[in-house]
Amino acid sequence: MAILIGLQGSGKSTFCRRTLAADHVVVSKDAFRHARNRQRRQMDLVNGALAAGKSVAVDNTNPSPREWQPLIEAARAHGAVTVGYWFPPDLPGALERNAAREERARVPDVGLYATLKRLQRPRGADGFDRLYEVRIDGRGGFRVEPMPPEG
Repeated sequence: MAILIGLQGSGKSTFCRRTLAADHVVVSKDAFRHARNRQRRQMDLVNGALAAGKSVAVDNTNPSPREWQPLIEAARAHGAVTVGYWFPPDLPGALERNAAREERARVPDVGLYATLKRLQRPRGADGFDRLYEVRIDGRGGFRVEPMPPEG
């Protein structure tokens, strides 16, 4: 299971589309904005895909352990490896990219600031099997590097 972690407008969805979507079931709460319980819907989709032996990519902000722990637990329950993709915060860049989005996809700036307040850097101690740092490379792509162990 791949868990993407970062601000809105950080490049998570583009990275997911280019790198993971070909061989992962992509689950994003953005796909069911009007669902009564988006968390339950997400977990139903994640568990269903994992039970079917499929790889899953969760493309949400996932700013803290509160969001990623249920995903890690689901992966463990199904014997799946959990990989975190950390998009370090670049607030000016995220605000600029968000402003360029089409109206329905644009997040109010207050949403980015609220996510930034909650955003935590993931650690191996959180239960991830592997962690990568992802940065936009300035040439239309991404630079992905293993995160160094903490400590």
